[in-house]
Amino acid sequence: MNAQVRQALSAIGGGPLREEPIQQYVAPLFSRVLSGKSSYLANHSLGRPLNVMTDDIAEAIALWYGKLGDAWDGWLEEREAFRARVATLIGATRADCVVPKTSAGQGLRAVLNALPGRPRVISTRGEFDSIDVILKQYAALGRIALQWVEPDAQGDFAVGSLIEAVDDGADLVVVSQVMFMTGQIVAGLDRLAKACHERGAKLLVDSYHAVGVIPVDVVQMSADFVIGGSYKYLRGGPGACFLYIEPEVLESGLRPLDMGWFANSDTFGYDRPELPALQPGGGAFLESTPPVLTWYQARSGAEFTLAMGVERLREYSLQQLNALRGYLAAAGISAVTGGDEGHGGFLAIRLANAMEFPARLEREGIVCDARGEWLRLCPDCLTRDEELRFAADVLGRLISRG
Repeated sequence: MNAQVRQALSAIGGGPLREEPIQQYVAPLFSRVLSGKSSYLANHSLGRPLNVMTDDIAEAIALWYGKLGDAWDGWLEEREAFRARVATLIGATRADCVVPKTSAGQGLRAVLNALPGRPRVISTRGEFDSIDVILKQYAALGRIALQWVEPDAQGDFAVGSLIEAVDDGADLVVVSQVMFMTGQIVAGLDRLAKACHERGAKLLVDSYHAVGVIPVDVVQMSADFVIGGSYKYLRGGPGACFLYIEPEVLESGLRPLDMGWFANSDTFGYDRPELPALQPGGGAFLESTPPVLTWYQARSGAEFTLAMGVERLREYSLQQLNALRGYLAAAGISAVTGGDEGHGGFLAIRLANAMEFPARLEREGIVCDARGEWLRLCPDCLTRDEELRFAADVLGRLISRG
């Protein structure tokens, strides 16, 4: 870990997080992104990077300048460090079960293409576009048989509905751990996994809206596959994503179609047997010549999250969300979900014209976003309480105008 980051995190100590020490010691680590005047409440979308990220990327580029082809030694060390950090963040027992991908959707396609025949896939209407569009395209081309599970009147999903659908026959269930529109944490994924396994199906969980903001334990979850990335709460930007494959699934003989020459057992040996000799474990799912800068780009955010502690960040996040919810209530806004153990890292406000509000709020100096009829507000540990009060007051005023 960067010495300046280590020193700052040491200064705030190991107890519950508080705003004053964060602003004194941690905020300077993010001075480049905190220099603007806007209140940034879109941390559920693109997370804010540390200053040191540019140094990490420069390190990768310096290897290129200095060692040319021999830079791969250092670049691949960073790949393995990326896999190890992700494994720790999701509670995986083996780093080689983590396969670097450039998008979560790439991980989904790797799973779909590895399943035999024309898989029967069950998913929900609440999945993010990266899942939704891929499943629809596969179904349109006849590559999968797709069944959707609808939400209830509140826009929530229950694993009971998914289990009922599995009873009718399925090969793969795809569901988010945290729903991207409402922030709902889908409870009972371990029960869903058990039901899937009893009926011969596998479970793929999209944890993109969970990793780094709520504790994730893939062993407890019993999912066969987990996909996610660094774009949001891990502060690592686009392109640093992953596919986790459960160890027993890896040992079951599952053979990848989405792979490339970096999956060869001796990548730089250039042997060309008729039957490819692939690496053991998740290494068999590695693709061709990978992007390397993304592993460096994601380094500081993951290290920061691990050093701060996801449990501690979650505790502070709930305090902030509860405070914001109170300020919104005082401003006359009541149709709010989130800020409790049943939801992830943002508040969702249901409004008929929600998609109009991000632009209106940005004109007032508040950055957030909306999806469908849900306006989403997400502070992070850098957000000051006065920003939450300001956002609630402005939003209350704008809503009263219609």
